[in-house]
Amino acid sequence: RDRLNLASMRHWGLGRKRPLRQTNLVRKPNRILVNLVWTRYCFFMSEHDCSARVVAELIYHLGRLTTGDGLVSGLTAAQWTTLRFIGSANRFSRTVSAFAEFHSTTRGTASQTVKGLFSEGYLRRTQSDADGRVVRLDLTAKGQSILRDDPFEALVEAVGIVPPGAREKLISNLDRMLGYVANRRGKRPFGKCHSCAHLECKYQGKRDGIAYACSLMGEPLESAELDEICVNFEQRKVQR
Repeated sequence: RDRLNLASMRHWGLGRKRPLRQTNLVRKPNRILVNLVWTRYCFFMSEHDCSARVVAELIYHLGRLTTGDGLVSGLTAAQWTTLRFIGSANRFSRTVSAFAEFHSTTRGTASQTVKGLFSEGYLRRTQSDADGRVVRLDLTAKGQSILRDDPFEALVEAVGIVPPGAREKLISNLDRMLGYVANRRGKRPFGKCHSCAHLECKYQGKRDGIAYACSLMGEPLESAELDEICVNFEQRKVQR
C-alpha cells in the first residue's frame, strides 16, 4: 500500500518521501481533476455564451421583459413608449411623425396611440410658433406624474448594478450596434445635441458663459436641451 501511495504521489507531482493516508491521496488528485474539468467547462461555456446570437437574444428578451405585453398602470407598451419619447425629446422632435420614425412604426399607428393619450389627458397639443402647420406634443401634469410608474425604470435599475467601467464599454458597444442596425434598416439614428454635428457653441464671456444653437434649425438652445433626443441628429465626425 505504501509503494502504491508513493507512486501515486510521484504521478501527481507531490514528491513527498513519507507515505500519506489513502484519504489524503484521493482528495488531492480528485481536487486537481475537478479543477481541470471545471476550467475547461467554463472555457467552452463562455465561448457559447458570448456568441452573437446568444447576446442578441438576451438583448431582445431584456427589451421584451421591460416593455411587457400587458397593461401597466392602465397603459399599453406602445403608450408607455410614446410618453417616454415625448418626455425625453426636444421641441423639434415632439411630433407624431418624429415619434413614428423613432418607434419604427407608421404615422397612422402613431397617430392612434397619441390620440388615445390625448383623450385620457396625458398629452396636450401646441401649435409651433415657427411653423403653424407643425403641432408639437407636450406632457401634461398627469403625463409627467404617471411616468414615475414607467416599467422602463426596472431596466434603469438593472443597468445601475453594472460597474461604471463596464458600463462605459456597454454604452459604446450598444451605440455601435444601434447604428449598424439602423443603417441596415435604412433608419436615421436618433441622438442628442451634445454629440451632434449641428451644435454650435459660442463663448459669451464669464458672465453669460457659453451660448448654444442649432445650425440646422437656426434656433438657440438651452443647456438643458443638449441631453434631449433629436430627430435631426447627425453624428459629429471625430477629427484625427
